Amino acid sequence: MKAAEVKDPNDRVNILLVDDQPAKLLSYEAILGELDETLITATTAREALSWLLKTDIGLILIDVCMPELDGFELASMIREHPRFQKTPLIFVSAVQLTDLDRLRGYEAGAVDYVPVPVVPEVLRAKVRVFVELHRKTRQLERLNAELENRVAERTSELEASARRLKESEQQLININERLENLVEARTREREVALAQLFEAQKIDTIGQLTGGVAHDFNNLLMAILGSLELLRKRLPDEPRLLRLLDNAVQGAERGAALTQRLLAFARRQELKPQSVQPQQLISGMRDLLDRALGPGIEMKVDIADDLWPIEADFNQLELAILNLVVNARDAMPEGGSLTIVAREETHVQAAKHGAQLAPGDYVRVEVIDTGMGMDESTLARAREPFFTTKGPGKGTGLGLSMVHGLAAQSGGALMVTSQINVGTKVILYLPRAADDCEDREDTSVRVAPVALSHQATVLLVDDDALVRTGTAEMIEDLGFVVIECESAHEALSVIDTRAEEIDVVITDHAMPGMSGLELIRELAARCPDMPVILASGFAEIPDQQDAATAPRLAKPFRQSAVSDAITNAVRGAQRKAPVVALEARR
Repeated sequence: MKAAEVKDPNDRVNILLVDDQPAKLLSYEAILGELDETLITATTAREALSWLLKTDIGLILIDVCMPELDGFELASMIREHPRFQKTPLIFVSAVQLTDLDRLRGYEAGAVDYVPVPVVPEVLRAKVRVFVELHRKTRQLERLNAELENRVAERTSELEASARRLKESEQQLININERLENLVEARTREREVALAQLFEAQKIDTIGQLTGGVAHDFNNLLMAILGSLELLRKRLPDEPRLLRLLDNAVQGAERGAALTQRLLAFARRQELKPQSVQPQQLISGMRDLLDRALGPGIEMKVDIADDLWPIEADFNQLELAILNLVVNARDAMPEGGSLTIVAREETHVQAAKHGAQLAPGDYVRVEVIDTGMGMDESTLARAREPFFTTKGPGKGTGLGLSMVHGLAAQSGGALMVTSQINVGTKVILYLPRAADDCEDREDTSVRVAPVALSHQATVLLVDDDALVRTGTAEMIEDLGFVVIECESAHEALSVIDTRAEEIDVVITDHAMPGMSGLELIRELAARCPDMPVILASGFAEIPDQQDAATAPRLAKPFRQSAVSDAITNAVRGAQRKAPVVALEARR
């Protein structure tokens, strides 16, 4: 945050500082004051619990050694309350603790440990990460509430409009029996059209919101994963520390997987369509699906070998099928049977059985279970994001909505039918591929990474300081030189004065003022031989030639991915240039 900015008081996050020594509390307030958040102090466990019960606390800093209750005991009491099970806790202590003490702290629910004397920059950085996560979560909750209000208002307007329409039509019905029949047919059509329009508007609104939130979380996860990856290289070979680090990495990777599901629902994931043979896809997944189902469920597959190939992203389609199978398994806790069926269908009308499809050839994939089934109200909400019947902690509610998003983004559709105590059938329509799988060749060429000179220089452009700093650390750790820019305009100024020093440009896409795509076009005009890599967390990028040809880095990326991207880009530029090696600038 810039010094000139004054944060809205309503947007501040409450940070609870617990320490029995007032002098230490004053020092923490001085260190954290420049974050412009609301700092609340407590000198006893009783006072801390009182603040928690009457105030929305986003982060808690706890001293380990206190006379009434030590920090571990206080943390355990806080975690026992359902409201505070996810509130992040950071221990602060001047006592030299053993690894067992640290593990005890993490088991009590802590997310980090800061020793005293406190390094102000480290404490501020740690606190800032968790404060921003809390603020984003709070903003999402407010946006969800606002969205629900808008949906309710729109629903009320549509109901009033439908009532007025019905009253008007009733008057016309009394005039003529033949006109009555005609009006009733058209009324049903209008009601279906209004319902479909309303559903489309609702899903689109939620999709826009979800895509934006997923983009922001991708940036946060980018910083977290990059920092953890670099930290692994610098930690001693201590199994306990490495296990804790692995837990943190796994948590961040689960967050990345969740954002991919969000992007799939929002239809903003980057798909790589190819011709896929359904029988080969399911056969290749058979072992995985059998393990996912377990021994109590029998799986049957009814797919012909000569079925039409389908046009879809292979990896995303695998994930969609796995999601459907896992949902079916969860609906059959006492066991049962699951059947996967695929058939060819040609549609000659715009809609069939409720599936909105353009006329053409499709492959209809059905996943049928003999589970508990759903009633009408549950079935009506089954495709809504975050809706789940699995209970707390047992599902994100994004599995079916992700499959729905993939189908729609691929040019197909999704249908669900269900009966209580009978089972559920999920029908996935996917378009027929233009050519056969056997005739399609992989035209992509992956350049094998080779070692480059440590003199290679990367111009890194990203408006998010947290992401930019983490990415720069990863690149520098690989042995490259990094020049950081917080905007496209700043990058162009650097290019104008130092173009001969720069080997490759890595730019974010979603930036204020000038986007990454606009920067690529400007660089093509000024430095046509300059290789550029486009980094983005989602696929809301115009379908233009310069976007299609620029190498892509999907956020959040690992150090190996950015290493490959830089190596391949610089090597490609060397092949185009008339024998200009990097070492020539030494």
